[in-house]
Amino acid sequence: MVVDLIGSCRAFVGVSETGSFTAGAAVAGIPQPVASRRIAALERHLGERLFDRATRRAQLTPFGRDMLPSARRLVHLADAMEHDAKRAKLRPLRLAVPGTCPTRDLAELDAEARALGIFLEFRPAPPGERAELVRTQEVRAALVAVPETESVWTVPLGVAATDRQKLPPVVHLETLRAGRATNAERRRVWIQPEDDVPHIRDRVFRVRDAVGLRPAQVSVADSLTAAAAAVYGSADLLLCSPTQATELGLGWRPLGDGPLARGFDVAAALGEDAHHLRTRLRPGIARCLGAPDQENV
Repeated sequence: MVVDLIGSCRAFVGVSETGSFTAGAAVAGIPQPVASRRIAALERHLGERLFDRATRRAQLTPFGRDMLPSARRLVHLADAMEHDAKRAKLRPLRLAVPGTCPTRDLAELDAEARALGIFLEFRPAPPGERAELVRTQEVRAALVAVPETESVWTVPLGVAATDRQKLPPVVHLETLRAGRATNAERRRVWIQPEDDVPHIRDRVFRVRDAVGLRPAQVSVADSLTAAAAAVYGSADLLLCSPTQATELGLGWRPLGDGPLARGFDVAAALGEDAHHLRTRLRPGIARCLGAPDQENV
């Protein structure tokens, strides 16, 4: 017969402290008949009586007095374990995210996760650092930049400029090429740090070289703020997503030099964390990344 050792000890301690099977059962949070059965099972398991049944009051036998300290320790350890388990469930899942994720969208994602019993803590970081943060266990998971063909979330990229630039419906980088005779300042395309990854940056550089732009006409900015400032004050263009262009008050157009997109996947130390992020939280993460029409699977 399998004995519920913790439940039996809890009943044993409750009855011994109150001197009553009825009151002790109430302290243990169980009906009196259940307390009696558990104590009887514990006595059979230990091979000796814990209480003297010959008296009206639940009085400990000498053996019962000897066993009570151990029973109390076991109950206290069980209570501590349950408390630790509750605290562990509330420990946040630290998630490295792109610095481009809007605060409001992250807050809404956090609220959605809490409703599912998942507590998130965000760590904004550049694309080159996010996977490293997982490797060093500074975070439990990260939204990492990957090629579009390997991605769970895809964010289209194009170029944006101030409304006064009157961009055509589709922008071709070759239109930024200035004639040899002109001394006019050449327009530039600014790549923000989030897109400073080989599968995006190198592809834009190849187009730049193929259409005859000067190297400085496609440059990586130190920050999104610096890139946006350059665009606000000139005829320059910013490589960005439609969502970012809207947030910055810029007009966005797709590139005519071939579709370009950010791709994102999850890197996580635990497969369960990766599964939750890819499935249960997929729509909310898509919103944070600016990925359109993402459906849960």
